[in-house]
Amino acid sequence: MNSSQKLLVASTNKKKLEELRELLKDMPFQLLGLKDLPSYQEVPETGRTFEENAALKALGYAAQSGLMTLAEDSGLCCDALEGAPGVYSARFAGEGKSDEDNNDKLLRLLHNLPDNCRSAYYVSAVVIVENGKVLNTVRGEVHGVIARERAGTGGFGYDPIFYFPPYQKTFGQVSPEMKHRVSHRAKALEGVRQFFAEWQKSR
Repeated sequence: MNSSQKLLVASTNKKKLEELRELLKDMPFQLLGLKDLPSYQEVPETGRTFEENAALKALGYAAQSGLMTLAEDSGLCCDALEGAPGVYSARFAGEGKSDEDNNDKLLRLLHNLPDNCRSAYYVSAVVIVENGKVLNTVRGEVHGVIARERAGTGGFGYDPIFYFPPYQKTFGQVSPEMKHRVSHRAKALEGVRQFFAEWQKSR
């Protein structure tokens, strides 16, 4: 494995791609995004779990590109909503809606709930595929509560309303460095690092 080997990170979400690139920056790969490909067909996310969606994307884009592919699916799960928005996190308020719309809907749904019923957790599932085979699947989680109003302008998705008790701040209020120490995505990608370390020894 060397820095000339290409790894396709199967995402078009600019902020997610930036975060993934930052978290993977010291790995010996040339990281590519979907927009670096000459062309591609979007892979539908029809899975019922984060892992299923990540696998669909990894297998689909690996087949199209011929490259080793890493795909991630992530979202927010609220205990009071039986795990919703879950795999529908990005389109919770409807197709084409913004992060702000999704946040607004969630705040409305939880409006009357007391503080001890507002627990939630972020999930990140990452799947790595090469030559049509799933090489590894990892999952990371970070637990917190849903704040009563937005705080901070950092991050993306539900970060401005995801309150992380150890920091006493939302993810929207902390620096990228602080978020990357504890985030669901960072935990999942630590598993990716461990996998690639072992995988490299076996090549």
